Amino acid sequence: MRQQLPAIIIIVPLMLSLINSFAGRRHANAAFFLALAAMAVCLACSAVIFNSIGAHGVIRYQFGGWPSPMGIEFRVDHLNAFMLILIPFIGLVTCLHGKKSVEKELPDKISLFWCLFLLLITGLLGISITGDLFNLFVFLEVASLTGYAIIAVGNKSATVAGIRYLILGTVGASFYLLGVGYLYLATGTLNMDDLARLLPELYHSKTVLTGFVFILTGLGIKSALFPMHIWLPDAYTHAPSAASAVVAPLMTKVTAYVIIRIMFTVFHPRFSVTLVPAADIMVVTGTAAILFGAGMALSQTDFKRMLSYVIIAETGYIIGGIGVANPLALKGAVFHIINDAVMMACLFLTAGQVMYRKGGHHINDFKGIFKTMPFTSAAFTVGALAVIGVPPTNGFFSKWYLLSGGIQANQWGFVAALLICTLINIALFFRVIDKGLFVRAGDTCRQTVPPRDFRAGEAPFIMLFPAVILAAVIVLSGVFNQFIVNEVLRFSVLQ
Repeated sequence: MRQQLPAIIIIVPLMLSLINSFAGRRHANAAFFLALAAMAVCLACSAVIFNSIGAHGVIRYQFGGWPSPMGIEFRVDHLNAFMLILIPFIGLVTCLHGKKSVEKELPDKISLFWCLFLLLITGLLGISITGDLFNLFVFLEVASLTGYAIIAVGNKSATVAGIRYLILGTVGASFYLLGVGYLYLATGTLNMDDLARLLPELYHSKTVLTGFVFILTGLGIKSALFPMHIWLPDAYTHAPSAASAVVAPLMTKVTAYVIIRIMFTVFHPRFSVTLVPAADIMVVTGTAAILFGAGMALSQTDFKRMLSYVIIAETGYIIGGIGVANPLALKGAVFHIINDAVMMACLFLTAGQVMYRKGGHHINDFKGIFKTMPFTSAAFTVGALAVIGVPPTNGFFSKWYLLSGGIQANQWGFVAALLICTLINIALFFRVIDKGLFVRAGDTCRQTVPPRDFRAGEAPFIMLFPAVILAAVIVLSGVFNQFIVNEVLRFSVLQ
């Protein structure tokens, strides 16, 4: 049974998405419950896989019984086992939150939304679990195409943003596919383990170098790495609340995981760090992304757009940490993939709750929410403190690893950018907290939906509960950061 779990974790959401496309047309509630069941099954399977990895080591599932490298295989180790828990966990909490949000914002597209939601999760899980570069491309496109659609399913602005995302995402996919083609031309294989065995003797080859550059460029576009970020702010701002809540925390983080997998397992660190200047370039672009994202976020008046630029800066944290490439920085980068997914999910859920009650996600819509929506405000505050990096939230500890790694490597520009971004984040989020805490003379607190669930006007419990859970995870993953880091990087690629 252990060997079949990697297939089950992909088949369940894929098949239920197909069932949803038919059954959900007549029974909208059935579409939601099928999506919820799929997330619960995937999360349970992921937990079993993670426990099994710790006890018995790497799991391999070979399609059709064809052994690798001839056949396609799923391969799960300590690094992607944790990603397999992260994705369905975020999927589960955003699914719960999305029920009321989708009913309010997309009343005529409920079945379509949940079908796309399941396909998106299928693609993200496939990206994380596959051991084949071309199979990774297939799942990357499954996730990307459904990501475009789930964003464009909203209003006219969302449709335009989705089309822009489609165009740039297709460019990124083309770069990645060309890079895979070059590696296949040089080695005759697409299996990651087989490539890792064959490539060291070919590191002098310009074909291999070209393939490496093309793959990283494509993944850079997909992860919205500055200056290839231009698709992201509009896409996440105008997307329906439930769509941005699942796409924003996961899409760029899963792509960052792929970059780590390519640089340090398919290629040896010696190639990525020493033989080519990839690591140095990533430190520079990561530093630029941090400063640009933080600076642009400071000028925004829409909360979701502000978060979108924060994500660009946070992606810079991860990419810069990968580029620093010492064990401390890499621990920080991997830990920040996990932490940022949880932090952004929490903050986008609170944005969805404010949208549900106030009818918008402008920063002015947060006026007075500490009085009218105290639980939402508490979850928002925890998420904001984590992004700033206040202990004992998880954001502090991953940032600490990144800072320590940067200092150890004498990457003072990267270290300075992290510190500057922290100061800007304080200004960003305390501006929103100020709006929420203090209602001044002349301020109006718009509320378009009458409060029925709580006296204070909270969003429905099914929306509120996931945000509170994420806030608790933010604190707990900070308190138990040593356990998490040691489990994730027990067999670190740099050790």
